Amino acid sequence: MNRYPLWKYLVIAIALLIGGLYSLPNFYGEAPAVQVSSAKPTIKVNLATQSRVEKILADASIDNTGVFFEAAGNVGSIKIRFNNTDIQLRARDLLQQKLNTDQNDPNYTVALNLLSNTPGWLNAINALPMPLGLDLRGGVYFLLQVDMKGAVQKKVTSLATDIRSQLRDKNIRHQGIDRGTDSIAINFGSSDEAETARSLLNTSQPDLTWLVKANSSTSKLLGEFKPKALKDIQDNAVKQNIITLNKRVNELAVKEPVIQQQGAERIVVQLPGVQDTARAKDIIGRTATLESRLADPLVSTIGVGETPPPSMDTFRFGENRLGVFKKSVIFSGDRITDASAGFDQNQRPAVNISLDAAGGRVMQEVTRENIGKPMGMILFEKGKGEVLTIATIQGEFGSKFQITGQPTTESANDLALLLRAGSLAAPMEIIEERTIGPSLGAENIEKGFKSLLIGFSAIAIFMMAYYMLFGTFSVVALAVNLLLLISVLSMLQATLTLPGIAAMALALGMAIDSNVLINERIREELRNGSSPQTAIAIGFDKAWATILDSNVTTLIAGLALLAFGSGPIKGFAVVHCLGILTSMFSAVFFSRGLVNLWYGRHKKIQKLAIGQVWRPQEK
Repeated sequence: MNRYPLWKYLVIAIALLIGGLYSLPNFYGEAPAVQVSSAKPTIKVNLATQSRVEKILADASIDNTGVFFEAAGNVGSIKIRFNNTDIQLRARDLLQQKLNTDQNDPNYTVALNLLSNTPGWLNAINALPMPLGLDLRGGVYFLLQVDMKGAVQKKVTSLATDIRSQLRDKNIRHQGIDRGTDSIAINFGSSDEAETARSLLNTSQPDLTWLVKANSSTSKLLGEFKPKALKDIQDNAVKQNIITLNKRVNELAVKEPVIQQQGAERIVVQLPGVQDTARAKDIIGRTATLESRLADPLVSTIGVGETPPPSMDTFRFGENRLGVFKKSVIFSGDRITDASAGFDQNQRPAVNISLDAAGGRVMQEVTRENIGKPMGMILFEKGKGEVLTIATIQGEFGSKFQITGQPTTESANDLALLLRAGSLAAPMEIIEERTIGPSLGAENIEKGFKSLLIGFSAIAIFMMAYYMLFGTFSVVALAVNLLLLISVLSMLQATLTLPGIAAMALALGMAIDSNVLINERIREELRNGSSPQTAIAIGFDKAWATILDSNVTTLIAGLALLAFGSGPIKGFAVVHCLGILTSMFSAVFFSRGLVNLWYGRHKKIQKLAIGQVWRPQEK
């Protein structure tokens, strides 16, 4: 009656094994480390860079306990772990000196960091510790407000230039274009000209609604953004800024940064472990611009230290080369409307670029006169130019063209991202700023886990005193629930925050509640005169429906918090929902397995160790 088949015990054993392995890394702590990442868009950190770093450290006889290469999307970084902070500082200074030949213009960012002490065999099975949030690790917090009016105004300015070019190409005369905050007004001398322009712009500018307003002497064509187009502009501005911020935050060597949208117009940036607020603000808020120029047709690149041709500008192209360009600018980054990776006619990686009308007209004139000559894209940050690519003009083209010659699909994706996210799509303002010190984060961890330990101990004492052996089974199941919850969070790499620790404490209460229901149901069956074996079977079977109902309703509330909450609320909701799922496994499936293992060997049991059972007195 109360015996599990072998496969159920195997499931329990496998769950315990996986739970133990994947929760283990959280108990090893962290060691001092150095992180090497790219400081320039044209410098790539890859496995070759890792070999170079290892050689530099080996030549200087600096021992390390592990070198790791990590790739997040198209951005790579190298992390080196050391035994103590003295070796860490020596390694940082050495790598800074050897990797960056020009200390005023570094190619690599070499920063101090912390890395888990997890052994290599656990890393091999991807068993990693939970990353800690800002409130537990310390760091800086920014709440940024995106200037939506600025984003719309930038689009209005771009469209006004395009419309002026389109009207000129169709020989439609007008008396000036007025730009509003979210509208464009075109003045005409007659209503016929206004109607002709409206027919043209209804097709070429579908994002605006065009209306003719005429009076006795003049006519005005008014274009207003459609609600959907206006929302798309604002959404794209926030998304573009998030992409740009992600790229910039990489320079801070931040482990597990949080950059996410909050509401319609705000972006939350959390940088755990960063204490230099001034540098963080400088990198997050800086501006960047793109330029396209013609390269010198005779010598498009030279080595660092070589003398460039007269009347030419030079910009760094990779580590040891300089690009040589003419001073005149063909178009700037604000003319690029889209950039995406693709393939050319020979199925080689390429980048597809779209310009607005004004940029397309200039490009058409320049390419017509310079077929067969090189042209480059240059990214300017803080007044310094970095060459992204140099390609040969193959033919005359306008607003849509392709840059070929990319060695890999990954490099094409990188270039497309840089062309799209070279600068912020809309200005941002820091409206809230907080700094959390590392000592406060350590104090939060200590107090959070102390509260968990006290709560667990209090529950264990009560359950064992009140339910005796069955209470002990419940406490073991509760410990298994906590083990599985930590392992699942580690496998998902969910960031642990202070609200997450609070959700763990709540999960303990929810899990033990299920065992209380089971134990009381068994007691009730014993009071009604059922045999011990029958009471166990009925107790678990009958309590299951109640446990399922209560957990499902609580899970619905948790999912609502996860769907509609943000920041700390989401952190609480994730742990809360996972805790409900693990508690249903441990409180019912695992707990019954323990009871069956203990009592299932004997068909006849005289008494259950479940505390005092009060039977009704017979009349």
